[in-house]
Amino acid sequence: MGYVHSMTENTPGPEHPRELTMRFLAEPGDVNYGGKVHGGIVMKWIDQAGYAAAVGWCGRYAVTVAVGGIRFVAPIGISDLVAINAKLVYTGSTSMHIAVDVTARDPMGMHDGGQERLCTHCVIVFVAVDQGTGRPVPVPQLTQESDEDRRLAEYAIKVMDLSKDIEHTIARYRDAETEA
Repeated sequence: MGYVHSMTENTPGPEHPRELTMRFLAEPGDVNYGGKVHGGIVMKWIDQAGYAAAVGWCGRYAVTVAVGGIRFVAPIGISDLVAINAKLVYTGSTSMHIAVDVTARDPMGMHDGGQERLCTHCVIVFVAVDQGTGRPVPVPQLTQESDEDRRLAEYAIKVMDLSKDIEHTIARYRDAETEA
């Protein structure tokens, strides 16, 4: 993989870290023909950080089941210092909704004065599963302790509801095509 990863945790309790940050430099192999990091590479980073946060929270194997509201806001260039912050914002009985922010900055300060910029944001959902049976298993529940926690949980639920609405719309059009 070739990245230098740095993980930091903000832990409400020692057994269930809620948040982590991965940091590394974007490499030449990550870029597209336009000289910017490929969106697919960014999505891979999001999945990796989300997985690490989900497993850190539940202590079990987890699988990605949905990504909602992904927005590519600003490009990431070669040698930018990238930070992927993954924060658990909501838990269902077996699911974990994680808000992910991808930021980047020029570590030498040659572009934009080295200011960190938001590049991508999304909510990614993981489900904890039993590795033997592949069936979902319960996860520790997140307690919404602050107004910010409640706002983030509401946001995660709305993003995933919008994604479900899009899926239903696509299914309606797909069904109409097969009937025609």
